[in-house]
Amino acid sequence: MTQFGYALVGLTAIVAVLAGMLTFMLMRIVYGMRDARRTLRENTPQVAMLSAALQEAVAKIKAQEQATSARADASDMLHSQIADSLVAGLLVVDADGRVEILNPSGRRLLNAAHVEIGAHYREVLTAAEPLATIVAQCLDSGSSIVRRAVAMPGDVKPSHLGVTASPLVGPSNRRGVICLFSDLTNVVELEEQLRLKETLARLGELTAGIAHEFRNGLATIHGYSRLIDPEELPAKYRPYLDGIRQEVDVMGKVVTNFLNFARPQQLSLAPVDVGAVARKAADDIRHELPAGTTISVTGEFDRIEGDDAMLRQVFGNLIRNATEACESVAVTPAVLIRGAVERPHRICHVWVEDNGPGIPIGEREKVFRPFFTRRARGTGLGLAIVQKIVLTHDGRVSVGAVRGGGTSIQLTFPLSPAAADFTTVISRP
Repeated sequence: MTQFGYALVGLTAIVAVLAGMLTFMLMRIVYGMRDARRTLRENTPQVAMLSAALQEAVAKIKAQEQATSARADASDMLHSQIADSLVAGLLVVDADGRVEILNPSGRRLLNAAHVEIGAHYREVLTAAEPLATIVAQCLDSGSSIVRRAVAMPGDVKPSHLGVTASPLVGPSNRRGVICLFSDLTNVVELEEQLRLKETLARLGELTAGIAHEFRNGLATIHGYSRLIDPEELPAKYRPYLDGIRQEVDVMGKVVTNFLNFARPQQLSLAPVDVGAVARKAADDIRHELPAGTTISVTGEFDRIEGDDAMLRQVFGNLIRNATEACESVAVTPAVLIRGAVERPHRICHVWVEDNGPGIPIGEREKVFRPFFTRRARGTGLGLAIVQKIVLTHDGRVSVGAVRGGGTSIQLTFPLSPAAADFTTVISRP
């Protein structure tokens, strides 16, 4: 037999062996399937129980997954509600300086209602540079800044913020910043009110006695000057006597005003309508004012706990100051008294505005100091008395400007508890 024949025989043998093995395996599979079916038929209750147990386990796992997902959603919602419900502003900045969270209170305090999440904090805090400085300091140092009070620049409201900033560690130990800030304007203004009250009280105690003695001396000079008959004096000395009498009268008024300023105020408080008081004060002094002067009272007013006589003195002094300022630049005085009520904060704002030359920014804080005046014959006590009376009513007073020129004096008073159902709107001059 040839070599090729041997190879063919061998190959045939191998194929036969493989075919036999395949046939054997197929028979094993068939018998196995038959045994499996027999076993299933014989053990149907156990299989059903196992299937039911598996289905129950799967159902429990799905229920747990749903519960976990619901808790996660509830937790995220709670975190969002907490951030949105905070009265304080919440600002979260990542390690790159991008804003991740800015809650509604923060947007309101920063006047940033339309800020988009993801913007750089420097862009968001353009008008609040002191706050941006604190965020930058916390980012750079990684140290907490606790309860720092900062003053906001310019006319930004609120004008004072209380800030706490802490580092926030993120992935790869990269630090961001979580910053809480709140409006301290009312607290700072209240502290300023208390400081001014204490200062005025000390000033009154120190100078009231001296002023009394000074007035006694002036009274003596005034009395003797009145005893002298000008007709008995040589003609060249008569103007001197008139000058003495005039100066004594002026100094007497100054001392009287100062005593009124230094004397402790005895208030007789009752609910009074601010708008009605302003109109009554204008009517009382209208005859003293330059010809052509107009006084208008307009806006919304409400009741405050006040002393009617003292409040009329406040508006009288402000109207006089306004008309004198207009006269100094030869302008016919036009005084506007307007009111506005903030119900949520329970305060009443009153502005007394004129069309005069205005007060330079550098002098606006000085005008309430005793004896500070820009007029040659002024006593410098008119606005000081205004401030003292307003402070005794737990109010605030500040100076601003009117668009187009002029001065605006803003008075702020807390509303009376009896003001809940009382409001007046005045629109007639």
